[in-house]
Amino acid sequence: MVKVITYGTYDLFHEGHYRLLQRAKALGDYLIVGVTTESFDEARGKLNVVDSLMTRIENVKKTGFADEVIVEDHVGQKVEDIQKYDVDIFVLGSDWTGKFDYLKDFCEVRYLERTKGVSSTMKRASNNKIIRMGLIGSGRIARRFIPEAKYVSGMEFAGVFNPHIESAKKFAEEMDCEFYTDNEEEFYEHVDAVDVCVPHQFHYQYTKNALLHGKHVLCEKPITLNKAEAEELFKIAEEKGLILMEALKTAYTPGFIRLLSMVQSGIIGEIRDVESAFTRIMSERNTRELTDPVNGGSFTEFGSYTLLPIIKLLGKDYKSIRFECFKAENGIDLYAKAYFNYGSSMATAKTGVKVKSDGHLLISGTRGYIFVPAPWWKTTEFEICYEDFNQNEKFFTKYLGDGLRYELSDFVSTINGHPKGGFKLTRAESIAIAEVMEKFLSWRSSTPIEEGKVID
Repeated sequence: MVKVITYGTYDLFHEGHYRLLQRAKALGDYLIVGVTTESFDEARGKLNVVDSLMTRIENVKKTGFADEVIVEDHVGQKVEDIQKYDVDIFVLGSDWTGKFDYLKDFCEVRYLERTKGVSSTMKRASNNKIIRMGLIGSGRIARRFIPEAKYVSGMEFAGVFNPHIESAKKFAEEMDCEFYTDNEEEFYEHVDAVDVCVPHQFHYQYTKNALLHGKHVLCEKPITLNKAEAEELFKIAEEKGLILMEALKTAYTPGFIRLLSMVQSGIIGEIRDVESAFTRIMSERNTRELTDPVNGGSFTEFGSYTLLPIIKLLGKDYKSIRFECFKAENGIDLYAKAYFNYGSSMATAKTGVKVKSDGHLLISGTRGYIFVPAPWWKTTEFEICYEDFNQNEKFFTKYLGDGLRYELSDFVSTINGHPKGGFKLTRAESIAIAEVMEKFLSWRSSTPIEEGKVID
């Protein structure tokens, strides 16, 4: 007898799940299906699971394909199960290709092509649906989206739009997309929501277009480069009953949320200073950050991150703001600082694309300070420090994958009427960041290059 085993979450059970189990069963005589627990799903990065474990097990049983259903609840169990049940073939969907090749030492490993274009559910929670997500743009961020999306329950990646069809086609072939197009109207016919992954200057127009077509929008940071456009977009979303979120991933990660909560609890007293830095030496000279004289530079690229903890902790009502920078010959900022004066507190945001600095976050208070080491925007640890260093404490949290799964999870939950992350990055905070961007770009464009040292 040929024994086959497969594993999955099987949340919001749909036709794609059904077909995979059907094909797995056809590979042998006896099919064992492992269904993951909620705690194990969360530990391995699967977020936003809606159905209970018992519901998911029952849905698997109803297919009639499973000869035996088991529960997966810990790392390493697959090796144990394969040996325990004397399994001949291990099967998973093609989106996991290569991930479980280590099991070839124990049995045959096969990856089955996933079913494209399947979004109808066989059984859904009454107030939830599977969200068909589409990408506008096929660049760096879009490529990070695909592997992260598979960890978020309740959504599926549908396709990509790019006005340059060859770019869309190449992306679709590499990422195994259901569809690709250079026709924006056609694109909106196939999706419920979009992730806007284009250069900064195009965020406003594509986000507006998507909202006017009745689509929920997750827009990469910064949502716009000026205050009025950001206010307009949020107003359109509100009027149409749509979800608009800025994809500033740090705001949605567990470590950063825990950090903010501890600071806001008063553990280091009253906040007097926030220093945040994000720098990266970019060696490729043809990147948009270095070549776009209007929208490029370090501040538009990394400033959203460095502004986030300042605005979250000190607010948007600063008394004054000033900037300094080193410029390139084309006028972009290669290294920039923004100084905030809040009256009883102050802050500094530091960014760079040709100057390297320690990328830490330092929050100073009247009772102590918190130090978050680089890369603090992927918060995995921080230390609370006091005058008496014997009282210092270190805290550690998880940051899974590339971090995009956290914002995607909140986005999907909010669309389905279960908002759980609205406080993480509010409408007012996104608008405040856009306003600072606008002020910086206005200052930079009016400041002669000779007033900032030109560096190569």
